[in-house]
Amino acid sequence: MKRRLPVLILILCLAVFAAACGTSGSNPSNGAAPASSTDSGSAATTPAVSDELTLKHQLGETKVKKNPKKVIAFDYGALDTLDKLGIEVTGVAQKNLPPYLAKYKDSKYQNIGTLQEPDYEKISSIKPDLILISGRQQTAYPELSKLAPTIYVGVDNKNFMESFKTNMKMIGQIFSKESEVDAEVAKIEKQINDVKTKAASVNKNALIILANEGAISAYGPGSRFGLIHDVLGVPAVEKNLEVSTHGQSISFEFIAEKNPDYLFVVDRGAAVGGTAQTGAKSLVENELVKKTKAFTNNNIVYLDQNYWYLSGGGLESVAEMVGEIAKDYK
Repeated sequence: MKRRLPVLILILCLAVFAAACGTSGSNPSNGAAPASSTDSGSAATTPAVSDELTLKHQLGETKVKKNPKKVIAFDYGALDTLDKLGIEVTGVAQKNLPPYLAKYKDSKYQNIGTLQEPDYEKISSIKPDLILISGRQQTAYPELSKLAPTIYVGVDNKNFMESFKTNMKMIGQIFSKESEVDAEVAKIEKQINDVKTKAASVNKNALIILANEGAISAYGPGSRFGLIHDVLGVPAVEKNLEVSTHGQSISFEFIAEKNPDYLFVVDRGAAVGGTAQTGAKSLVENELVKKTKAFTNNNIVYLDQNYWYLSGGGLESVAEMVGEIAKDYK
């Protein structure tokens, strides 16, 4: 037994030494960490960042890679947003470009067809990473989606600001410009609140009309120009107007009968290359309209057709649209 005692002591010492070596890796004082601890630690502090987004929009759900290089913009509101954010595009529909976006007529930009008729062959040859569309290209969505990730960024007229902010948020996410978008949207919301405050104190009603080569149509709440009523709080002289793309066809007798405090006019002819804006003025300011409060008080306002008819829904165009009402509605 005496001879076995040293052997037992030696075995016990070796066991204690082995156990100490096995746990030394978890000792914080030695600057190392076990493999499993390192893995979980890095997952918590530096999560893997995916370069692909899945975005829901009015026409479906689209997967798109962040910061796409070849971008096609059919929607002029999206184009003015990208321009505002300093993001380059590859292709645009160059016909009827608003003057403030005229630089995109340059040959360095690919002409991808018209707003109503995309040039599928040209688009296919470009091999775009992203296509941005709105209402005028809605029926082309299935075909465009075959060529590249396609996202609908048109505004919902019945929920203008909500859809506008959603669209801007999507563009901000796609191009890693979230903070810039948030700052611009905040400026617009401040403009809106200022106009709403003024509208509540002024309390003068308005009628919005579209002048189109000799004909006129009216727009009310929920319409394509309804943000004047729905968002800015300007009372409508007539709330029960047909809500459609082309508005409700009306006569000048209708305007005289309603006798609005303000008459806001959008000149479609000037927007699409027809008559100049003076054509709308000579059409609208006839003997019947001259009897209205709007004319008597010099409150017939000719809105900028480029923003209101061609590109409404962009960071720049929405700011300008709100700014026009802020300036002219007193």
